[in-house]
Amino acid sequence: MTMTTELNPTQYATLAHAHEHTEGKITWFPDNIKGGARKKVLDGLFNRALITSDGTDWFLAAEGYDALGVSRREPITLDRLETVITSAQAATEINSVEVASVAIKRRSRDNTKQARVIAMLKRPEGATIAQVCKATNWKPHTVRGTFAGAFKKKLGLEIIASKERGVDRIYRVVG
Repeated sequence: MTMTTELNPTQYATLAHAHEHTEGKITWFPDNIKGGARKKVLDGLFNRALITSDGTDWFLAAEGYDALGVSRREPITLDRLETVITSAQAATEINSVEVASVAIKRRSRDNTKQARVIAMLKRPEGATIAQVCKATNWKPHTVRGTFAGAFKKKLGLEIIASKERGVDRIYRVVG
């Protein structure tokens, strides 16, 4: 009996490997599926009753064999398995690129406190810690930490400070 259960390439490759190499025990995932991604694959398969657990290990359930379209003893061809593995790895690489582009878009938002502070520091007159505190509702130690950590170390900005007699220290972004 074969079901028409749709499996993504990673799920198919994981189930097919378990069927072909470990008599139904799930011990392998594509190289690029690690940590939380493995848990999501297992959760997805378990929620659809395609795998079962003995408390320690995961095994193909009868529905998992049906989803593969094989009986417990019918082998899956090596060519088919390699095609699916390559497809799963390519799909994950595409998702990684999409995630990276989303992260880049997030960094460039202009409506964040960080963006407002950078704009203040880029002004010709720069900004004092007190001005940044007032604009962001941050404490002075948070402002100094942001300058040193997020701006200098993470974003690579060069911040200079100048002190004139009778006024607070002025901070500016160079370049």
